[in-house]
Amino acid sequence: MERSMIRRLTQAMVLGAALAYPQAAGSQAVHSCADRSEMVEFLARNYSEKLSAVGLINQKAIIEVYVGESGSWTMLVTNVNGISCMVLSGEGWQSVPVLPETKT
Repeated sequence: MERSMIRRLTQAMVLGAALAYPQAAGSQAVHSCADRSEMVEFLARNYSEKLSAVGLINQKAIIEVYVGESGSWTMLVTNVNGISCMVLSGEGWQSVPVLPETKT
């Protein structure tokens, strides 16, 4: 139940961002795609970002979140052909642990 709610919330956030910033999302999709290994190397080299979370979007794509110690973060969508596209990025990432006894 919680996982499906989190998945729907994440999908809604990505869709909302794409709708709110259509020019940015469109230009990023065209200009910010490359082989996954190249994208991962770029994020590590330029922003010291490492893989923090991953989730299945559907049978053909996954979403990955890379986070740096400085708080920078990047969301990539990677398809089954190994091509990754940056969909969102930002600053001020904070990981919030969810305690088992805590209800959200």
